[in-house]
Amino acid sequence: MILTVTPNPSLDRTYEVPALDRGEVIRATGERMDPGGKGVNVSRAVAAAGRRTVAVLPLGGAPGALVADLLDAQGIEVAPVPVAGATRSNIALAESDGVLTKINAPGPELSAEEQELLLETVREQSRDADWIACCGSLPRGLAPAWYARVVARAHAGGARIALDTSGRALLEALRERPDVVKPNAEELAEAVGRPMSTVGDAVKAAEELREMGARAVLASLGADGQLLVDGAGAWFGSARVDAVRSNVGAGDSSLAGFLIAGGSGPEALASAVAHGAAAVRLPGSVMPSPADLDPSAVTVTAEVPVDRVLKEPVS
Repeated sequence: MILTVTPNPSLDRTYEVPALDRGEVIRATGERMDPGGKGVNVSRAVAAAGRRTVAVLPLGGAPGALVADLLDAQGIEVAPVPVAGATRSNIALAESDGVLTKINAPGPELSAEEQELLLETVREQSRDADWIACCGSLPRGLAPAWYARVVARAHAGGARIALDTSGRALLEALRERPDVVKPNAEELAEAVGRPMSTVGDAVKAAEELREMGARAVLASLGADGQLLVDGAGAWFGSARVDAVRSNVGAGDSSLAGFLIAGGSGPEALASAVAHGAAAVRLPGSVMPSPADLDPSAVTVTAEVPVDRVLKEPVS
């Protein structure tokens, strides 16, 4: 079972539009509504693969109730933490050329009692978990060290933990040695405090995160592929994608694929790449099912192309 923790979930509305013209009336060509948040997306991808998952998340108001209903309809067990504030609603505008514009609301502020109840719910639900995936930004009220507390408690209970967050929350958690961290290129550059222009730069940054405490680093490099660096070495994975429809949740789908495949080594990296590539071919934040995967399009190698210039360098 894969347990996910999403401290700041959302109700996501995605509209497909021909182009985004400011000040004009734009007629959407498609729309959908999904439960949102990085951990929620991981649970959705795990459930789509036919695996059991439990989603721990604070929920409040009518948007929170709708998030719970949508998750239940997808076969996801929900362990809700009731909060006084309403769950946030986000909007994504997906243009026909693949450009995505997102408007993310801040979300409710959690009280001290709600914060402790969230931690206790994670503890209770983690007893049967093979992995705990803690994902996304922290809501107002939670200190940057909150994820570090979760990692420490998870390890004390014998669970493995994957962490997908950024900024100070990531740096604080590294001291507790999370089993896997999953930054994207911008988050990786921010963590080490310098720009990245090549795959080799990303390898060095991942190695620094391991020196700071991460046991393994699964880095998403956008269109360039994904990188896995752990105690056994480094691997680079990429996949052929003919057309990008939406990249919403692609990184979350990748993390789900990685954990589903065991959470370590090149085979898990190949699964992560296949899931991420499948996700970008789907509308909105739809998570791929096994039928959407194309393992034959995936390449994983230990010969990391360190001199390759990133298509989207981070300055």
